[in-house]
Amino acid sequence: MRESALQAAIKRLAAGESLSRDEAARAFGCVMRGEGTAAQVSALLMGLRVKGETPDEVAGAATALREAMTVLRTDAPEDLVDTCGTGGGAVATFNISTAAALLAAGAGVRVAKHGNRSFTSRSGSADVLEALGVAIDVPVERMRDVLEAAGIVFMFAPAMHPAMRHVGPVRRELSIQTVMNLVGPLANPAHAGRQVIGVADLRRLGLIGGALQALGTTHSILVHGAPGMDEISPLGSTTVLELVAGEARSWTVEPERLGLAPTHAGELVGAEPAENARIVEAVLGGRGNAGATAAVLLNAAGALYVAGKAADFAGSLNLAREALAAGAGREALERLRVAAKRAAGG
Repeated sequence: MRESALQAAIKRLAAGESLSRDEAARAFGCVMRGEGTAAQVSALLMGLRVKGETPDEVAGAATALREAMTVLRTDAPEDLVDTCGTGGGAVATFNISTAAALLAAGAGVRVAKHGNRSFTSRSGSADVLEALGVAIDVPVERMRDVLEAAGIVFMFAPAMHPAMRHVGPVRRELSIQTVMNLVGPLANPAHAGRQVIGVADLRRLGLIGGALQALGTTHSILVHGAPGMDEISPLGSTTVLELVAGEARSWTVEPERLGLAPTHAGELVGAEPAENARIVEAVLGGRGNAGATAAVLLNAAGALYVAGKAADFAGSLNLAREALAAGAGREALERLRVAAKRAAGG
């Protein structure tokens, strides 16, 4: 019997060898088509994890996921923004990137938010949006209507990535971070050209950045915040890897230099979806605690920055502050509630 691309990749990894981008794409293509057993899928994920993934391997896996996904076709996808992270941060926070996406949408950014229920925390983006009263079961053919009406759309990963059903059970049983946590943010179903990607492990910042650079992006930033957050952190310095038109540069965000008061991790702690929804609504309504508000402002500023709304991060933060004070994030949430309910047939 002829050896499959998946079997060949597992043998290479077992020997401690790395895969080329094409080899990884072919191996994960087998997985996405349901051609691998649970044991083989597990061997592929763990082989990569133990060896240490390369940018080519991550880009290859993301390529396979992109080829298998359901695409949301929109006007000017290169101008769409997504905010997401790898998960697994050292601080169990509320859904900061989701709140930031809502505030950015309120400030005029076209947001194509991609997310799922939680694998590594108590509340994923889908969980908290559902708790906020947003229908997450919008048919793909109606998602464009939601984007046009609300300025933001949520793309529920199981609906956009049906092939991931071949990986999900293995991921749950392994219960650790794998390459699938890295490729999720790299496979936005609307082909969003602008992204804020949070990376919990600083050692993987360059890895994911290299993969995204190989895949192509209009303007994105990858961020790792102290003390191990996959967000722009209000608790300390954030390392930023910026990609624009194929060029890369690194810089840092220092909250205190931007006029944000010191905060502590307890102000960011998340819980079950209902509690996280309460925190998000409090922040968007101008009633959040200082730390939660700072976290949302910083990450919304990241979205505004990659969208080109301001020339630098400080200017983007000022725009985020103005939008929050005007209630723009709360208004974006309400628009999303109404548009998603209508599109879902509610």
